[in-house]
Amino acid sequence: MSHVVVVGAGLSGLAAACHLVGDGHRVTVVEREDVPGGRAGRLTRDGFTFDTGPTVLTMPDLIDRPLRAAGSSLAERLDLTLLDPAYRGFFADGSTLEVRHGHEAMRAEIHRECGSLDAAAFDEFVIWLRRLYLAEMGSFIDRNFDRPTDLLANPRAAAQLLAMGGFGRLGPMIRRRFRDERLHRLFSFQAMYAGLAPDEALSIYAVITYMDSIEGVYFPKGGMRAVPEALAGAAADAGAEFRYGTSVTELVRDSSGRVRGVATDDGEQLASDAVVCTVDLPTAYRWWLPDVRPPRAVNGLLGGNYSPSCVVWHVGVRGVADGKAHHNIHFGHQWSEAFDDLLKRGTLMSDPSRLVTMHSLDDEEAAPEGHSTLYVLEPVPHLEVGSIDWEAQSTRDMMRERLLGFLQESGYPTDVVTEELVTPADWRDQGMAAGTPFALAHTFPQTGPFRPNNIDRRVPGLVFAGSGTVPGVGVPMVLPSGRLAAQRVDQMLGRPA
Repeated sequence: MSHVVVVGAGLSGLAAACHLVGDGHRVTVVEREDVPGGRAGRLTRDGFTFDTGPTVLTMPDLIDRPLRAAGSSLAERLDLTLLDPAYRGFFADGSTLEVRHGHEAMRAEIHRECGSLDAAAFDEFVIWLRRLYLAEMGSFIDRNFDRPTDLLANPRAAAQLLAMGGFGRLGPMIRRRFRDERLHRLFSFQAMYAGLAPDEALSIYAVITYMDSIEGVYFPKGGMRAVPEALAGAAADAGAEFRYGTSVTELVRDSSGRVRGVATDDGEQLASDAVVCTVDLPTAYRWWLPDVRPPRAVNGLLGGNYSPSCVVWHVGVRGVADGKAHHNIHFGHQWSEAFDDLLKRGTLMSDPSRLVTMHSLDDEEAAPEGHSTLYVLEPVPHLEVGSIDWEAQSTRDMMRERLLGFLQESGYPTDVVTEELVTPADWRDQGMAAGTPFALAHTFPQTGPFRPNNIDRRVPGLVFAGSGTVPGVGVPMVLPSGRLAAQRVDQMLGRPA
């Protein structure tokens, strides 16, 4: 039986472990933290439990896939609640719009708030989004590429994406379809998940809008942390071994350069036939492959284009907010101009849009009775743009006061019991290149077959997974990343994929 070591028990590593153990490999997962999750982590303090990573869960079938590979299922491991509304949008003019689940409910919301023309436009938009998703998922997202020309392996899908305007720009495409400016924002802010301003993002990333607005947003009982717990439990029950509280210090390579295992901080060497590495890709090269020149700049690792970072303020407060949903997006007056601050000038947004997630509304374990958890996210420049000194206590204090003032103005409770502020410097210290948890931006030269590959043929025996490689950033994309990594391992070891 072949032995595969998976470095990191984040979502991509756990998905890889599920697929690998299901394929008959002996699997050892090495994780530096004491619990699974990686970027989908948790923080427990003063009676509050915070989900510290992704807050939006879509496409649960992509969680079911690795669970089934390990002999389990979504129905067995997770209890999901559909969030309706998925988001509540608050606009600078005092109005609100909700992203409702289901075509008819969302159409009614648009008709009531924006008028009949935009409601009719939404009908056509939904048809376009579904066609885009079907053309894109199998041929462009959920597959391995050996070379850019592999995109032409399915010329019909490539031609369809081109004919649908998938390689145009998202922002202008949304503006052509809808009259109400609020819909421009509500259907394009998802470009930020891909690390780009809506006017710079490719229209293919409207697939994220499809996942949110059409397929629905869910919340698991027990919080977002229940997702990695479910995947880890399924992999362990299928035979995978987990070593928590253990850090990998180096990749063990033989004289030919082939990876033969890993060394850990407890002095042990784990021999293996292959290693799946989920460390942020540029960081993996810097830490463990200093003798290997990273892939060329077009693949983003030399002068690459990184996604913006963010500040996240986890706050446990006394009180419960009225009129707020699980996910709340507060849009500023500005839109395109604010992205210029973030992406070009490298400064804080002069008029920012922010996300506030209240897990405690649907997670009874998150906060004591009569209290709330607030997850407050503001996009900020990554560390290679601008000159904000996130190491300075004065900068952290300024950011805290800025977010506290926003919460007060927006009607949230602000009697703080406990808190944790996470900045780009903290993301960097966790091993995330450029201090961003969103990895390389999905510019055209860093998308699909042009994104850094999950193998480097100069380092046989090593496979990458996670948001820095294919298919890309975020939940649910890192789940297929784990499956694609497991497929690569099978190919390396001469087994049927």
